[in-house]
Amino acid sequence: MKVCSTADLREKEVINLCDGERLGYVTDFEIDICEARILSLILPSEIGLFGFPKGEELVIPWDKIECIGEDTILVKVNVGELCRCFPDKKKHKKRFL
Repeated sequence: MKVCSTADLREKEVINLCDGERLGYVTDFEIDICEARILSLILPSEIGLFGFPKGEELVIPWDKIECIGEDTILVKVNVGELCRCFPDKKKHKKRFL
């Protein structure tokens, strides 16, 4: 069994196998705290000032991950399946488009 920390996952670039697009780097995770498992990866669709994410985020379900390699995370998500949402900073919830 290979072990990987969330800090390690943040250093890997996410690439979509469907179109070869570089989606970026993981900035956050959705975690099911009752079952202690990661549900999805969250990536910014745009990086703002000082490297902080701005605007909408991409949410990639864990089951869309095909392979986690040394430097990259390969996902298989059709363009229409990409979930884009805007973070609602006041309520700490996400508003989906």
